[in-house]
Amino acid sequence: MATYLDFEQKIKQIQEEIISAEVHHDDHAAEILKKDLSKEVAKTYSNLTPFQELQLARHQDRPYALDYINLLMRDHYELHGDRHFSDDNAIVCYIGYIGDQRTMVIGEQKGRGTKNKLKRNFGMPNPEGYRKALRAAKMAEKFGMPLLMLIDTPGAYPGLGAEERNQSEAIARNLLELSTLDTPTVSVVIGEGGSGGALAIGVADRLAMMRYSVFSVISPEGCSAILWNDPTKAEAATKAMKITSGDLKALNLIDDVINEPLIGAHRDKEGAAKALGDYFLDTIKTLQDMSSEVRMEKRYTRLVSHGAYSE
Repeated sequence: MATYLDFEQKIKQIQEEIISAEVHHDDHAAEILKKDLSKEVAKTYSNLTPFQELQLARHQDRPYALDYINLLMRDHYELHGDRHFSDDNAIVCYIGYIGDQRTMVIGEQKGRGTKNKLKRNFGMPNPEGYRKALRAAKMAEKFGMPLLMLIDTPGAYPGLGAEERNQSEAIARNLLELSTLDTPTVSVVIGEGGSGGALAIGVADRLAMMRYSVFSVISPEGCSAILWNDPTKAEAATKAMKITSGDLKALNLIDDVINEPLIGAHRDKEGAAKALGDYFLDTIKTLQDMSSEVRMEKRYTRLVSHGAYSE
């Protein structure tokens, strides 16, 4: 069963009416309702508030990393373990082909259903997850494969064990190593990009966001709890923090916004996967046409430009 948010109720009603008309073989009514649906989708999704975009980024039906991997890749197989401590299921690493391009994909995986969410630790990686990601990235560099990283996490896991195994060092190490990785790299926020947990696989030649995704240093709930001692002011915090794809593109903190279907990736997974795959292949072709020196210089220039301001 599809899950609808509060602002999607009119869309839900029209879709149910379309199903009813089709069941009764009323093609004329179904055709009229489909036109009404297109108008309602355009009206609803063209006027979303930042908080509504946050809800879409967290939607339980939104495709996760493994959904994109299965839709985009062929002949793929998974890599396991960090060769130091264990295998972290919150981060998945796959080698395979996207189109005709042999590719390494690293993704943060949240999981669906209680059992799978626990297995994936709700998409919050431990240090061994980031070390596994770095091992996979180094393998991509060694064999000349481009790297695609899919960001989708509320943040790195803050547990005692994670701190004992140097969570902050693992994240910092990834920032350092990925910044100097000598292979074309693309990172895409596919849902929720939270704090250092997202940054750890967010350093790349190109950083993009899906249309309905968010990227922030802290969750709006955490921000409102700290600033106003009231986590219920998450909507106001979301607006103030400028965490949507449009806001971050306007601030030059990301390179591109990928136009997933207007109705959202949670309603059209195949369309969202095609948009992501096309963006990746086009971007990789552009990066591969550059010399290594030019590509690395452009990466450096982009990274050091973050935080620049004028008075």
